[in-house]
Amino acid sequence: MVHNGIEYGLMQAYAEGYQLLASKDIINDLPGTFRAWQKGTVVRSWLLDLLVKALEEDPGLQNIDDYVEDSGEGRWTVEEAIANAIPAPAITAALFARFESREDSSPAMKMVSALRHQFGGHATRPAK
Repeated sequence: MVHNGIEYGLMQAYAEGYQLLASKDIINDLPGTFRAWQKGTVVRSWLLDLLVKALEEDPGLQNIDDYVEDSGEGRWTVEEAIANAIPAPAITAALFARFESREDSSPAMKMVSALRHQFGGHATRPAK
């Protein structure tokens, strides 16, 4: 379960970076920017590969809603952290961002939803 909690934090970090870069007019090739990170950078990973794949399939994430489910692993990780007085701010914030995705529109949460679909086949909601 801790593995999945860490996964929550990693996906959230990638998604926030995606939202920041997508908001900048100077970035003309968003998939290409992330593709460049796949070679020789400290943030390269399978999740980054899946982020690039998601952007190649749907460059603006136009076909996906920003609603992100949580299947319980992140909650369990946060509950265990609380029970053991272990600070887990990144994992906790990532879990809370999923709750927020159910109320507000967010490009970052579209990316989290896309990543969950890429690695685990988790269902996504079509864009509204």
